Amino acid sequence: MIDDAELVRRTIDGDTEAYGQLVTRYQSAVYATAYYYVGRHGAVEDVTQDAFLAGYKSLARLKDPALFGPWIKEVTSRTAANWLRSHGKRLNSETPLPHRRQVDIEDAREGPAQVFERAERIERVQRAIDSLPEQYRLPVVLRYLQDLNYSEIAQFTGMTRDEVRGILYRAGRQLRQVLAEHDARDAPEQGDVDWPRARK
Repeated sequence: MIDDAELVRRTIDGDTEAYGQLVTRYQSAVYATAYYYVGRHGAVEDVTQDAFLAGYKSLARLKDPALFGPWIKEVTSRTAANWLRSHGKRLNSETPLPHRRQVDIEDAREGPAQVFERAERIERVQRAIDSLPEQYRLPVVLRYLQDLNYSEIAQFTGMTRDEVRGILYRAGRQLRQVLAEHDARDAPEQGDVDWPRARK
């Protein structure tokens, strides 16, 4: 597999297909980052596209081509922040949209009550994620929304694999505690929501 640094160099030399490979490699992580910032407002695709376009236009300014992952994460964060600033007045006057989620075959086979219960569980998990310390949230979103493994998250965020493992471990403990407290307080008749263990 061609490494990031070589793909960056080829892109700067005019090879647009090389940038396409970088987009393919990082689209899940960039999408998850955009989702983290603006998902409730339905602008994930716009921010994702704008982030990759901004990255392409400013790629020559990347000092270390091997660090494309952490760099495009920062580009995405800035793009999302700019989007939120430019839409701030409108967003303050409207109710945010719920996080979008694809309906899978399992949902289609379930009845309305089961679909509602699943949606409620997802919303509880989202609120639990929002309660985490800020430095924990993006790794959790990358892991559990986009199913990235430790190495992929580390490459994208610039953290070490051990740091990612530690964050996901601590975040998992906090999430299980928050969800258990929620169930005990608001829905004692329902079982605890099991938080999946991170894939190594």
